[in-house]
Amino acid sequence: MAGQGAYIFGCAGERLSAEEAAFFRDVNPWGFILFARNIDTPEQLKRLTGDLRDAVGRDAVVTIDQEGGRVERMTRPHWRHWLPALDQVELNPTQAERGMYIRYRIIADDLRAVGIDSNCAPVADVATPQTHAVLRNRCYSEDPEKVASIGRAVADGLLDGGVLPILKHIPGHGRATLDSHKELPRVSANRAGLAAVDFAAMRALADLPMGMSAHIVFEDIDASGPATTSPVMVDLIRNDIGFLGLLMSDDLSMEALEGDVSTRARNARDAGMDLILHCNGKISEMQIVVDAVGNFTPDGQKRADLAINARKSPDNVDIPALEDELAGLLKRA
Repeated sequence: MAGQGAYIFGCAGERLSAEEAAFFRDVNPWGFILFARNIDTPEQLKRLTGDLRDAVGRDAVVTIDQEGGRVERMTRPHWRHWLPALDQVELNPTQAERGMYIRYRIIADDLRAVGIDSNCAPVADVATPQTHAVLRNRCYSEDPEKVASIGRAVADGLLDGGVLPILKHIPGHGRATLDSHKELPRVSANRAGLAAVDFAAMRALADLPMGMSAHIVFEDIDASGPATTSPVMVDLIRNDIGFLGLLMSDDLSMEALEGDVSTRARNARDAGMDLILHCNGKISEMQIVVDAVGNFTPDGQKRADLAINARKSPDNVDIPALEDELAGLLKRA
């Protein structure tokens, strides 16, 4: 098909099958996302990322959720295991920005070494005492200003390492008391309170090149459905928060969304998502997404091109020296 498909897809396993390669060649996804099921060794992973790009014949974005802590697709024995983000921040709050910058500069080095050039971070959701456990220790703070400053450090660490950051979960997931992988969270906080806390952290990072939506209902603004499928919330993301980058849905497979795959994809597209994320690697479902979504809109393509242009070559750093500095920062006083 002509043009770039407005979707990011996963694949089934550690090697790209001939069927998958032919499918990706035909439907031309803008990029790819990887999970633990796709990962064995550094050599295998580098081969897989190369095969994915070969399938579409260009330097497509390959992303991953490599936050560190509970959400790390690449881990021991071949890669580092990290503390949950909130635990790392709390070890040395006064140096949290520097520590998180180093963490993500090292993560960027790990990613680039295997052909991955994007990461689904920073997590700019503002934690609350009630934040669901699936998210809470992935957050950086209960203070929106601290979330924003640490989020900026995370993004800078990735960008300096040649990795495209993806801000999540816009416009803010921290008040969710349910796991959106399994059910739909609803938040009753009023718009003014959200604007002062959740949206404020996102607004401070609104210049980042890519963002991922939140599968969460903000009842005081649009009670009809989650932000991913709400034109009202996408308008808020664009005009109130000021995020003008490439806006991607969270995974369509999550049970917070209603309807079948086609309905979910069309609803997200119609709400104003530039890019639809489908993660489970099932070709039958991916074909449904292709049929429902198609290629980028002209504005979406412009934002996609700007995101690609935000990738840069890594700066030169001494990774062992950064590891030593981080270890020093995280020693308890």
